[in-house]
Amino acid sequence: MRAVRACIGLGSNLDHPERQVRMALQALAELPQSRVTSVSSLYRTPPMGPAGQPDYVNAVAVLDTTLSALALLDALQHIEAVQGRTRSGERWGPRTLDLDVLLYGNEVIDHPRLSVPHPGIAQRAFVLLPLAEAAPDAKLPDGRAVTVLAAGCDAGGVRRLIQAP
Repeated sequence: MRAVRACIGLGSNLDHPERQVRMALQALAELPQSRVTSVSSLYRTPPMGPAGQPDYVNAVAVLDTTLSALALLDALQHIEAVQGRTRSGERWGPRTLDLDVLLYGNEVIDHPRLSVPHPGIAQRAFVLLPLAEAAPDAKLPDGRAVTVLAAGCDAGGVRRLIQAP
């Protein structure tokens, strides 16, 4: 199988979020059949979900992988579990780690376990800003350029914490 470029969103707002994101980046670097080709800076972002939760630390990693989209999802969910992620069913609630397949090549995937491109990607500054940094040439499957979407999004409250490694 030929390698596909996959863009992975990382986020954490519990249990030392910056450390959680860094540990996840290391785990991504160790995935079989995959190679990390680019990583964004870390960003501090206000929570999208229920009030009263801490800010998030977000980033994006770009992988070249021969894993199928569902095998990649399984690997990401394993990393989440190892880092203490529990799925309470609360939408957008606090979490130790959230790993999302944002883009998988130019594919559109509508599967009960996985939607690609990630829903809401075009409106979320906490995804678009690090994605545009890590993959400035990325386009959504419909042809919209990520950099154009990032330039037009409301980035209020999103700030770069640490430059890309």
